[in-house]
Amino acid sequence: MTAMTAMSRSRRRVVAAVSALLAALVLALLPLPSAATSAAAADGAGEDSSVTVTGKQGRYDDFSKLKVTVHQTKNLRSQGVRVTWQGGAPTIDGQNAAVNFLQIMQCWGDDPAGPDRDQCVFGGDGSILGAGNGRLVGTDPGETQYPGGFVPFRPVGDLPPTKSSHDFTYFGPLDTNEQRFARTYADGTGEVTFEAQDGIQASHLGCGMNTAPAGSDPVPRHCWLVVVPRGTHDADGTEITKPNQAGNSLQSSPLSATNWAQRMVVRLDFQPVDAFCPQGQPELPTVGSELMTDAVTSWQPKLCSSTGNTFAFTQGGEEEARGQVLSTSADAPLLGFTVDPVARPEDGSKVVHAPVAVSGLAIAFFIEGPSGVVQGMKLNPRLVAKMLTHSYAEDVTLGATPDYLIGNSTSLVTDPEFKELNPGFPRLTNHQLRSLMVPLQSSDTTRIVWNWLQSDADARGFLSGTKDRWGMRVNRYFQDLKLAENTTLTDYPKVDPTTTPALGNGTPPLSYAITDLDPYTADLHDGALRTRRGNNTRTIQWQSGDTAQSPAKLINDAPMSGQRAVMAIVDAASAERYGLTTAALRNADGNFVKPSAATLTADVATMRPSSEDASVLKPDPARAKGQAYPLTAVAYAAASVNQDAKARKAYARFIRYAAGSGQTLGVSAGQLPFGYAPLPAQQRLQARTAADALERGATVTGPPSGGSNQGDTGGPGSGAGTGGTSSGGGTGGASGGGTGGGATPSASDSAAAVSGSAPPSSGPQQNVAEAKAGFTPGEILGVIRWILLVVLFLGGAAGLSGPIMLHFAQRRTP
Repeated sequence: MTAMTAMSRSRRRVVAAVSALLAALVLALLPLPSAATSAAAADGAGEDSSVTVTGKQGRYDDFSKLKVTVHQTKNLRSQGVRVTWQGGAPTIDGQNAAVNFLQIMQCWGDDPAGPDRDQCVFGGDGSILGAGNGRLVGTDPGETQYPGGFVPFRPVGDLPPTKSSHDFTYFGPLDTNEQRFARTYADGTGEVTFEAQDGIQASHLGCGMNTAPAGSDPVPRHCWLVVVPRGTHDADGTEITKPNQAGNSLQSSPLSATNWAQRMVVRLDFQPVDAFCPQGQPELPTVGSELMTDAVTSWQPKLCSSTGNTFAFTQGGEEEARGQVLSTSADAPLLGFTVDPVARPEDGSKVVHAPVAVSGLAIAFFIEGPSGVVQGMKLNPRLVAKMLTHSYAEDVTLGATPDYLIGNSTSLVTDPEFKELNPGFPRLTNHQLRSLMVPLQSSDTTRIVWNWLQSDADARGFLSGTKDRWGMRVNRYFQDLKLAENTTLTDYPKVDPTTTPALGNGTPPLSYAITDLDPYTADLHDGALRTRRGNNTRTIQWQSGDTAQSPAKLINDAPMSGQRAVMAIVDAASAERYGLTTAALRNADGNFVKPSAATLTADVATMRPSSEDASVLKPDPARAKGQAYPLTAVAYAAASVNQDAKARKAYARFIRYAAGSGQTLGVSAGQLPFGYAPLPAQQRLQARTAADALERGATVTGPPSGGSNQGDTGGPGSGAGTGGTSSGGGTGGASGGGTGGGATPSASDSAAAVSGSAPPSSGPQQNVAEAKAGFTPGEILGVIRWILLVVLFLGGAAGLSGPIMLHFAQRRTP
């Protein structure tokens, strides 16, 4: 070998070695794929159904630069739909009028080109002077169909049309979903959340109702969203230059011919709301907690097709559901949903508890300030305690302040404590904020709210009668209720007896009480709906009667657009459904946290087994630390084994679907609606174990001991019930989804449940919020990467060592 050949080989070795080292460096710097999978990516919910439409050049005003985007147009139900726009002329407000705004409405219609104007919901509160009249045409030279009159509303089907602008047969002030005044801001943009209504909520529109002939596959009726932009000209060409002057306002309806010609139309496709289950298949009842309403109604269509059973759901109080579970029999099967555990039956038979949903309560609000809709609010327990005890003067009366409330703030937004937490909160008009709406129905979830207040020293002191540092004290009528001590309270009392003469000059005068000023909501969902509409439906306005059969009465004083300010305790799913803003609540660590999948899951990790039944986790706001949300709850499907074997098998399939495919977040039928958090792995395994025990009909002997049936359903810390094989071999739910049949988890699965890791599953990947267990694909790639990195580094070092040693040897050679 010549010296030249040796040098050439040496150089090649150096090049190869350096290349290996550079490759190792590049490999080390390459980013790994994220271990987290977004909900949209995991379940397909990220499919963009948004639609943008562009305005037109009008006869008097140019809307050609206006672009309106409807952010969801498919898989709709009764819900909030975000609508945004840009390129509009800024709204100019006057005292009783405005110019440059949008009017938005929902319509039905089978013509592919869009609806007719008599198919649209608008004018629900009669004439709307200052924002374009409701259904009154007004002066419009272009109007030929309804000259000088009004546009009737023609409902879907064969029902008759309305006869006047005050005919509220189909919709009125309390249930119309129209947006008659959507403001455009100084930069030409705007945003509203529109309340879309399906055929259950608005049968006169029929959206989502089946239009297919009997025996055919369901075809849900589509509907339309119509936007009519309004400029500075009325339909007759009159220009409104000074909307702040009385009588100088838009007088024509958006439904008049000239205004209607500028409409922007978007098709809305709804989920089926009827006929989604085959006729004649067995029907089984379920009943219980409102926390489950949105989840169960989403699951029902898939459960119909995957289990061969129709599962009816009746919303009710958890206590009532627990009682019905205990009274089930072969002739009266039942699956109940509860937060607290079902008491062990006296005969010693078994009741299984399967976790099926993680959700919670929220304080939602819709507040319009001078600069637009308010987007943020912080609340601590004492502020909520003040609202729930009607300790603000305007929560009791809009008249003279009662002597026992003198010195207290008039409303939440004038409270120095609230201002300290929320600096820069907009100044609202007098009497604008309309208390905190709460549901009438008794519920386990209500107790969580009171426990949150009781866990805070300041709130507990206020409820006991201690003044805050600004001198505010609790309403004396509530102090006697011992709210600081009663840890089992499941309702929201309204015990202040104050009455006040109604607004107006009635003869004889009528008076309103606290429940007229601040009415109960029917349930949590109703509170969300009222919040979306910006009206708590209080009845404090006097209205004279026409005849002896129609005496004077109290009516709703619906707030004007731009002055709506309402708050309510709602469930997180309803808040998400209607696009409501929620307050950040202070948890035990002093952090202000909003409900989300992450914060709900964080709180589940802080819960401990109930002393009554160790298979059920007890919500405990005092333990909500870090990013844990303090009003979180886990809902359980509870069922007795004292049922017919077919019913047990069907309910077991329900549970397996709920804990499997039913935990995939999304907006499609069969998925978990947003506002819930996917079950952690431990709870999913517990649910499957409970389903197996229910299907087997396992029983225990003897009376309960120690107030706990830990081990009955493979709950936290339990190793019981994991052996053997299910007798039914039930399906896992939706097509291709769910956990496998009736197979019982293995011993390794049980160990995983105790540690919080995810058990293996044959179904599709779920978007599961869970504790870290094993290696993710990214982590496996990371391990491989570092092994390869070491190999390349050692190879490069070895490659360099030969030439280096040769170089030193050559230097030492004489």
